[in-house]
Amino acid sequence: MNDVSTIPLVDLRAQYRAIEKDLLGHWQEILNRMHLFLGPNVQAFEKEFAAYLGVRHHLGVGSGTEALILALQALGVEPGDEVITVSFTFFATIEAIWHVGARPVLVDIDPETYTMDVDAVESALSSRTRGILPVHLFGHPVDMAPLQRLAARHDLWILEDAAQAHGARYRDPEGSWKMVGALGDAAAFSFYYTKNLGAFGEAGGISTSRDDVAETVRLLRVHGQTDKYTHARMGTNSRLDELQAAVLRLKLPHLNAWNERRRVLAARYTEGFRGLPIHTPVERDWAHHVYHLYVIRVPAEHRDALREYLHTRGIATGVHYPIPSHLQPAMAPLGYREGQLPVTEQVAREVITLPMHPFLKDEEVDRVVEAVRAYFTSGGQG
Repeated sequence: MNDVSTIPLVDLRAQYRAIEKDLLGHWQEILNRMHLFLGPNVQAFEKEFAAYLGVRHHLGVGSGTEALILALQALGVEPGDEVITVSFTFFATIEAIWHVGARPVLVDIDPETYTMDVDAVESALSSRTRGILPVHLFGHPVDMAPLQRLAARHDLWILEDAAQAHGARYRDPEGSWKMVGALGDAAAFSFYYTKNLGAFGEAGGISTSRDDVAETVRLLRVHGQTDKYTHARMGTNSRLDELQAAVLRLKLPHLNAWNERRRVLAARYTEGFRGLPIHTPVERDWAHHVYHLYVIRVPAEHRDALREYLHTRGIATGVHYPIPSHLQPAMAPLGYREGQLPVTEQVAREVITLPMHPFLKDEEVDRVVEAVRAYFTSGGQG
């Protein structure tokens, strides 16, 4: 390897240093008080993030996966129901539907945004369909207006998977910009530590403007308790703790600036890659992309070789997601086969994730660009 410093996919230490002094003071106060979950920091963050999104409620829970599960339960999903979603997503999206006893019905994706192919949804409807679960992937929103119209026609709910889209926005047909997380009946957020808005461990949340959904989630996350000794319904334990809420409260005021830095870096990447045989991320005119990940596509025969070439030059890469959900071993009982979702399968063979975080330096982006260009200039021989 050349004698250069490694460029990681994310730099968590840099983000920690940005809030370290304030955070340690907050944590000391929490530990002195020993009110460790659903306390004043959780309550404050719930109000602050709800206001940021423009919704009536935000409920903190233990993880993004639990947010999906509890939201599905609060929306009334029952065993035997069907929920339409995509295969090209982190597997938790599918798991959540499975864990509430419903059947995930998978549709293909748009070949440029990698989000749900909205035109494919109507043909996937059946008498058992209860809702649609669009995934705002890599920081780019799904085209929500046609989904909203379809859901209204068929009396379906919409649950947004917003785990990768904190701060992303969508422009509706009337020209109004709305936050991702305020576009359906409810939305599930992950605050996993690598997210644009991340805790220092596991955390999640559910946003909604439906009072009934919020009230149900409040019950579900604490074992269905209405008071210390009364359990009104079957629930679970999924509580956002005070330490993580303090982290999120301190990071939230920085989120827009950090997202804007991601957008600047993404533009620098995209400009640097002009003329190369790769697909760079797109941003639809109705979308405000927040680049949770900067994902390119290269011909499948080049992916592993390019990744190895970058690795030898101290540049980390990733792949999101090499085996789409419908082809995972756990999905065998549902009978999906290779070839059923052709766009998803092609994209899964071609994507590479490059370093992206708000503390990435311009010169580090330039190093990545130069390395990618060098690879293709050499004829893909490295």
